[in-house]
Amino acid sequence: MGSAHSPSSARRSARRLIAGDEPAGDQGASPAQGGLASAEAARRAWLDWLAGERRAAALTVAAYAADLAGFLGFLTRHLGAEPDLAALAALRQADIRAWLAARHADGLAPASRARELAAVRGFYRFLARRHGVDNPAVRLIASPRSPRPAPRALSEPDAAAIAEEIGADADTPARAARDIALFTLLYGCGLRIAEALALDVRDAPPAGGTEPVRVRGKGDKERLVPVLPAARVAVAAWLRHHPDRRPQAPLFVGARGGRLNPGVAQRCLRDFRRAQGLPEHATPHALRHSFATHLLGAGADLRAIQDLLGHASLSTTQRYTAVDEAGLLRVWRAAHPRAGDAPGCAERDSVVEAVQTTPLPGNRRP
Repeated sequence: MGSAHSPSSARRSARRLIAGDEPAGDQGASPAQGGLASAEAARRAWLDWLAGERRAAALTVAAYAADLAGFLGFLTRHLGAEPDLAALAALRQADIRAWLAARHADGLAPASRARELAAVRGFYRFLARRHGVDNPAVRLIASPRSPRPAPRALSEPDAAAIAEEIGADADTPARAARDIALFTLLYGCGLRIAEALALDVRDAPPAGGTEPVRVRGKGDKERLVPVLPAARVAVAAWLRHHPDRRPQAPLFVGARGGRLNPGVAQRCLRDFRRAQGLPEHATPHALRHSFATHLLGAGADLRAIQDLLGHASLSTTQRYTAVDEAGLLRVWRAAHPRAGDAPGCAERDSVVEAVQTTPLPGNRRP
């Protein structure tokens, strides 16, 4: 009786034997000869290891079991025979892509395909560490990515309310002027909040001028963005209250005179949207989305909007085409002629109309 093993110790011993941690008769045996005669045997060994040594939850083990069974079933059909360890080691990236394509054709969402690929990678890590069966192709396959949700733009009235009325409840005229200037720039120029707050006094667009504002965006890349007359007027009004007009001073400052913190601007808009009953997605970045969406709806081409937003890839800008398909199908208003100077502020009923007739880079309006 003293030499008997408990059932649990016997199972652990069996798992170590299958995993190659203990010799099994002939110590020079190959991994397959050591107990893994087929891919299915390897799958069972991996699942035992997950449950026993990794203490994975039963539902997790069941999910991985189903994922890997589906993968091996595909390989059997794809290769014409049940795969053995040699076949698993010899799989090419094309084989794994074919499996992912088949799962896509089955209607599986990107997140689910990524989960199944993660299970397959875990299985191969087990084979590599315990049995020396390695396959770099599995590591080199990129995980399926879920499409990014389309940007949520504001309606024209909501965007106009923010740009034109946000300073109404400010505690001082200076703060009111600052907030109006900041949010008019965000919507009127499509700036990121970090880009606007990084501007210095020397970067301020002069009232009555036509010069674009120089913006430093992601990746430290500079771009020139046209400035609406309404935004120029708002910035000039703020500069009259600015406590420090030295060229190197921050354009937008907080209560202590330092560069305005993004969190302060976000809270300012949060308080305004709740007081006015605006949607919760009315954020500083939503004004940038609204800038692009309203330009697109007015007929601007994607390449021009890409330049204005500073997107490195056109595919990023193309996400805006899914924002309001109904709006893109109707003609909102005739495009303003691009041959002359920028339209004057007095010719527009609101910041929205000025945005929709923004002079675009290279005069590339259709």
